[in-house]
Amino acid sequence: MHVAVIMDGNRRWARERGLPVIEGYRRGVAALRETIAACPDLGVDALTVYGFSAENWHRDGSEVAMLMELCAFVARREAGPLRRKNVQVRIIGDVEAFPENVRKALSRLVHETAHNTGTILNLALNYGGRQEIAAAVRAIAIDVRDGKITPDQIDETLISAHLSTAGLEDPDLLIRTGGEFRVSNFLLYQIAYAELFVSSVHWPDFTAAHFAQALSHFSQRTRRFGA
Repeated sequence: MHVAVIMDGNRRWARERGLPVIEGYRRGVAALRETIAACPDLGVDALTVYGFSAENWHRDGSEVAMLMELCAFVARREAGPLRRKNVQVRIIGDVEAFPENVRKALSRLVHETAHNTGTILNLALNYGGRQEIAAAVRAIAIDVRDGKITPDQIDETLISAHLSTAGLEDPDLLIRTGGEFRVSNFLLYQIAYAELFVSSVHWPDFTAAHFAQALSHFSQRTRRFGA
């Protein structure tokens, strides 16, 4: 089973408590750690989480800088624990835009967990669904231009193979915390038939029990895939 999560509500959680915004993100890391740990027992083989969107660059510069430093710190600190828990980390999105220290920390995290065979954790960083589709179209157009494929060979399978989630089944369930009802440019192609679950709980307060509740709701639904 593949679950995607929009981890929303970090900033609101902090502001409601009179805390610096970065504290909401720090607590959000703990919530992610708990969610990852719950995956094996709940039958989740792949977890894709929205960590930093392509639009997040428009936020206050000091907040973005703090997020970059937090990303590097967490990547370094969690590499060992995730390796021992048999979690394989993958990155989707354009992290080349990140500072060098962040890129190095993320690269090491991916390298140290590359041979793990348990839960696959996709971290969507500097990611946007429209940008991902545009990149796939460009790559396919180049292959057509170079004579590697013909236009009539372009189908859904080929497009999926050019996305950052290539090789994985599409998400079965999309969870959004924080109570907002939108997908925010996340996995636009892949979630075509995903079931949706919106929780009013802000991400820092999201626990393994909330995660299990979302999966329980999912198990009670009948998926028709448009039929």
